[in-house]
Parts: sequence; C-alpha cells; structure tokens
Amino acid sequence: MLSYIPYPSWIRPEIIPGLPVRWYGFMYLVAFAITYLLFMWQLRRRDGQPGEPTSAAERDAVLDMFFWAIIGLLVGARAFAVTIYDPSGYYFQHPLQIILPFAVVDGRVHLTGIAGMSYHGGVLGATIAILTYLKVKKLDMLGWGDMLVSGIPLGYTFGRLGNFINGELYGRITTAPWGMIFPNAESFPANQQWVKDYAGSVGLPVPASGLVNLPRHPSQLYEAFFEGLVLWLILWFIVRKRRPYKGFSVACYMLGYGVIRFFIEYVRQPDKGLGFGGYGYPITLVKLDNFSSQFTWFNFTTGQILNVLLIAAALILMAVLSARQRATIAVPETPHPTGRKLRKKVK
Repeated sequence: MLSYIPYPSWIRPEIIPGLPVRWYGFMYLVAFAITYLLFMWQLRRRDGQPGEPTSAAERDAVLDMFFWAIIGLLVGARAFAVTIYDPSGYYFQHPLQIILPFAVVDGRVHLTGIAGMSYHGGVLGATIAILTYLKVKKLDMLGWGDMLVSGIPLGYTFGRLGNFINGELYGRITTAPWGMIFPNAESFPANQQWVKDYAGSVGLPVPASGLVNLPRHPSQLYEAFFEGLVLWLILWFIVRKRRPYKGFSVACYMLGYGVIRFFIEYVRQPDKGLGFGGYGYPITLVKLDNFSSQFTWFNFTTGQILNVLLIAAALILMAVLSARQRATIAVPETPHPTGRKLRKKVK
C-alpha cells in the first residue's frame, strides 16, 4: 500500500507553456494586490466611519508606499539569498546573475529566472523602505504599520502557493502518509540501507541501482496555512480589534510569524552548504550520522536563528511601546483651548 502522494503531474510552473510567465510571479502580484486592498479597506475605516472615502492624496501616498515597499522587499530578499544563503560565492563571481533572469552558457542563452528569495531579507528591506518613506512624508508610522501587517499574511499565503507550484522549498524526507515526491528534490543512492528502509516503509519501489526520490513534507503548504491563513485570521479578527496601543499589531505579526516559522523549520529542508558539514545547521548541538534521515530538536537552521532574532525584536518592541503608552497615560497631555475659549479669554 502506498503511503505517499505523487506531485501532481498537471502542475506546471509556466502559466502558458513556452512563455516566460510563471505562476510564481503571478502569485506575488496577487499577494501585493490583496495586501493593498485590505490596507485601503482599513484606511477608509480608520476613524470608525465605515465607507468614508479616502482623498486622492492618501491614495497616492499608499501607492507610493507600496511601490517603495516592493522595491525594498525585492532588494532585501535577493541580497540575503545571494549572501547569507549562498556561501559558495557564485554570485560574487557572476554578479549579473543576481538581477538577470537568464544566463549565457556555451554561447547560448538559457532562461534561468531570478530564483532565490529570502523572507527575512525581504522583511528587512521592505521595513527600511516603508519607514523611510513614512518618515519623509511625515505619516503615522505605527498606525500605517498596523494596517499593513494586518493584511500581509493573507497575501503571503499566495506566495507560498507559488513556491509549491514551482516545486521548490520542499521539506525533509518523511514517512507521513501525506508526504509528497517533488520532481526536483534531491535523490539518494538506492544501494544505501536507510534509503531502502525509508522507501519500503511507504511502499516505494527501489531500483537495484541509481537514485531514489523519497517523499518529503509539503512544507510550502504548511507555511501557506499556518504563517499565512492562520496568522492572518488571528491578526485580522482578534489583534486588529483589540489593539491597546499603536504598533501592537506590528509586534504581534513579528512574534507570530517568528514562532510559527521557527517550528516549521524543523520539517523544512535546510539550505545546503550552510552550517556543520554543509548540511544546513549552523548550530549543531547533537552530531548525527546521517543528517538526511535522522532528526533532533537541538540542531538549528539559519532560518531558526533569524526567527529567534525576530521574536526578540518583537518582544522588545512590545515592551518599548507598552512603556510609552503607560507613560502617556500617567502624564495626560494638557488640553489645548478651543477657538471659542480663546475668543472669550481675549474679551
């Protein structure tokens, strides 16, 4: 009996075969569109007046903010991907491949796409771009930030679905009945005993020689559901309506994403070339004989390290904003006299 799921053969990365238009890029457009629409919905209701139209200046400001956010996201995500997540130095030797979607090999042009984006780099780049824009335009950074993060996870869901369609960012090998065989995943020698054991436990035939592609966790779908849909439901229906102070939604988003992603990293395939022996674990507290087939809770990936930093930043932000809120309540602001009272005082 088979206890795994073959990757759907009808799924193709290209929207139209033969054309360089991929579902992955389209999903990112959907993600940005959803985040924009949810932001505008909140902006129209920010003063508790449902349906209040926004001014042309506000709409222009939102579009400008999203433009710079997308630029910052792409630059940051790509920068992290070609540095932190690629220790081979390939991109330093071929710097044009950082930005070009094609490569010239043996005198022929090959479409490569711009593969490789880092979530944490994207967050950092987008945050810097957004804060800079809001600061220059003298807009409410915390208020606009709260509205922005309340919609981001739902858009993020479609980005992870794009990863699934691409057959990339798959998880570790597994014997779970929902494990999936991804066509582009790393295969293992059929003559190794642990490979035979894994294959036999899920009913996968093993050839006498060659390589075997084993089932893996569909971690892209885990992320789409938990980091995307579940986190969005929490932020949109619980946090957004009960904010004790401005910036609370931002901190909750950082904390929620960091915690969820930290645990999903345990089933994601670590990035090759990083950490101990190049198996993707910069922090290795337990040495394993086979990092592909064995598991421990005490070896940590680069993603987990970055998520711990994200969680720490969220807790610090909560503490700072909460203290500022208490200080504001303790020292109430002196009310400004109205125009009528000023006129009476003059008389």
